[in-house]
Amino acid sequence: MFRLWAKIFKDNRMIKDMVVCNDSTELRRTQKIMMAIDEICHTFDLAKPIWLESTIKDFKKHDKTRFTKDNFIEAIDFDYLEIQVIEEDF
Repeated sequence: MFRLWAKIFKDNRMIKDMVVCNDSTELRRTQKIMMAIDEICHTFDLAKPIWLESTIKDFKKHDKTRFTKDNFIEAIDFDYLEIQVIEEDF
């Protein structure tokens, strides 16, 4: 099972969160992450964030990253969206 935890923070407080699960064994890790982000953005009514070099680097190193206002084309009403892989099947 693959699980990704998404959290929205404003003023150093978590205001929303959700966990996205994916049981598919036929998808690659990157596909599971992108599908999870699609679901997160749909649920939170957000535009899809842009993966910057710093975002990719953090995610590769820690399985966790933050999307700030620089990652979104539209204005956001929170400080950042954080995603973290909490379970991964190998």
